[in-house]
Amino acid sequence: MKRILITGGCGFIGSNFIHYLLENRDYEIINLDALTYAGNTENLADIDGDSRYSFIHGHIEDTGLVTEICSRVDAVVNFAAESHVDRSISNATPFITTNVLGTQVLLDAARSSKRLKRFLHISTDEVYGSLNPFDPPFRESDPLLPNSPYAASKASSDFLARAAWKTHGLPVVITRCSNNYGPYQFPEKLMPLMMINAMEEKPLPVYGDGENIRDWIYVRDHCEGVLTVLEQGREGEIYNLGGECELTNLTVVKTILEALGRPESLITFVKDRPGHDRRYAMGISKVREELGWRPKTDFTSGISHTIEWYKAHEAWWRHIISG
Repeated sequence: MKRILITGGCGFIGSNFIHYLLENRDYEIINLDALTYAGNTENLADIDGDSRYSFIHGHIEDTGLVTEICSRVDAVVNFAAESHVDRSISNATPFITTNVLGTQVLLDAARSSKRLKRFLHISTDEVYGSLNPFDPPFRESDPLLPNSPYAASKASSDFLARAAWKTHGLPVVITRCSNNYGPYQFPEKLMPLMMINAMEEKPLPVYGDGENIRDWIYVRDHCEGVLTVLEQGREGEIYNLGGECELTNLTVVKTILEALGRPESLITFVKDRPGHDRRYAMGISKVREELGWRPKTDFTSGISHTIEWYKAHEAWWRHIISG
């Protein structure tokens, strides 16, 4: 692979992946991003001028644009997605437009390309639904039981991607990852919201009883996993990527408060959101055994680095919060 189209590259995970790719490979990167609320060109300001990187402002639903781009790339990595569950509960339409229609437009454009060798579709653990406390972690063969409009739209896009492989022979691979954290995460997500509120000594809103469990992975580990699957994954396969780090939301919040020297009295329990999944956990034996990938960053190191990053980049998150 020489030239890669990365969609949604100005978002949290996409921008981290572009940084990781430029540090570890000599690929040429085209970043297509619609720059919605979560897309921020400041995430990639430090690579402006790198001859291996170019940016195109546009939507993945734009058939003409993505067809033209796909005609001159060797691979597509599709990060582009509306991804915030609360927003999908308020209005599901943008999630259907981007995550379902946009994915199909990309798949059709990839099929029309004469040089494309790999289509990597980035999905989420949320497509599996919710686990009970003593259930085993999700496996790639588990049924999809999404519980939010966001998760349903991502499950739909997974089905479309798999169908493109099965029906048309498109070289599709799918990854599903657990909750990411790290630099450049949009401030409405759990960790950056709690870090920023704690730094400003504002209340930290926690849904329900705070005992919802998530499997946390440091974003750079996720990026390494994505690159591993991009280069080595088998066509038509799905690979779970996870941090093997199950923590309740309340534990995460208390860890942040302790690291910042703020009192737990800042925690404010708020009404739970509709359809709130109780637990996610990812079984990663397949990717570990087939491709040799596993997460490297322990939670203590990852959360410390993330907190220090947000403390050092106050101008970045204040710019976003101010609109």
